[in-house]
Amino acid sequence: MHRILGVIVIAASFALAWLLMDFRNFVDAPLGLPREGVLYQLEPGSTVRTLATDLYQRGLLERPLYLRVWARWDGSAQQIKAGEYRIGQGTTPRQLLEQLAAGKVVSYSLTLVEGWTFDQVLDELESEPVLKHTLEGLSAAEIMERMGHAGEHPEGRFLPDSYHFPRGTADLAFLRRAYDAMQRLLDQEWAKREPGLPLASPYEALILASIVEKETGLAMERPLIAGVFIRRLKRRMKLQTDPTVIYGMGAAFDGNIRRKDLKAESPYNTYLHKGLPPTPIAMPGAEAIRAVLHPAPGNNLYFVARGDGSHEFSDTLKAHNRAVRKYQLKRHERGRGS
Repeated sequence: MHRILGVIVIAASFALAWLLMDFRNFVDAPLGLPREGVLYQLEPGSTVRTLATDLYQRGLLERPLYLRVWARWDGSAQQIKAGEYRIGQGTTPRQLLEQLAAGKVVSYSLTLVEGWTFDQVLDELESEPVLKHTLEGLSAAEIMERMGHAGEHPEGRFLPDSYHFPRGTADLAFLRRAYDAMQRLLDQEWAKREPGLPLASPYEALILASIVEKETGLAMERPLIAGVFIRRLKRRMKLQTDPTVIYGMGAAFDGNIRRKDLKAESPYNTYLHKGLPPTPIAMPGAEAIRAVLHPAPGNNLYFVARGDGSHEFSDTLKAHNRAVRKYQLKRHERGRGS
């Protein structure tokens, strides 16, 4: 009897030793993943039990019970977070649970481009498949109300930048983030502005920055163009800038701006009305905002496009008219020759 009991104890000891060795090997052995790894969506409310069962059923995990035991042992059972994860080839059960507990989800990016209008932003959000779409059918006013900014015009209020986010982020949450980023930047730059600017508020700076953004092809010219507009505002001259007229035309703009368009009544027609238009006309980037709040000094009051992305700046109307004839004639001759 003692001999049989001894055999049982020895066998049990061997079995336990084998089990512990097998368990240790499991924890640090790679999962059965394909070479390219897998994208795995851990749904809200999932537990380690549901995770282990799902991985087992997909053929990615051999011993689901081991995973559950280890998760309880290392404390990760209560820490795993829902989301989309990229599990690379070579990942072990230990590393998988660490990844899920840390919430290291897949990150996507979307870039808002300087000079885009709010409609273009909405089109970009709608075309992004990993976002959760909640804005369909809402007007711009309703969107701003849902964001908590009822009564604010949306144009220009979102900072152009590249934003990273996990799958399932709501488009409204994305907009809030870009809105808050613009507000922070405006507040910071407004606090450091040059003294004596003819701008009464950060919003007026945003409006002018949007015009500078649309007028500028070269980054180095932003402070120069901002300087022209700042001096015009100080002298109560009309800004006379085509991009505001084009914005006011809306869908009627066909790619060409005509003399009659410069005479058409619109609050955005800066050939008819002095001062700033009522709202921004696009999203200005950080450099355009800084240019408006730190314009280049000088006496220039006019500029005309040279046709290569740069501008010719002039102090007087006479010099400006010469530049207009020079560069508009060149463009006309090139067009006629082609």
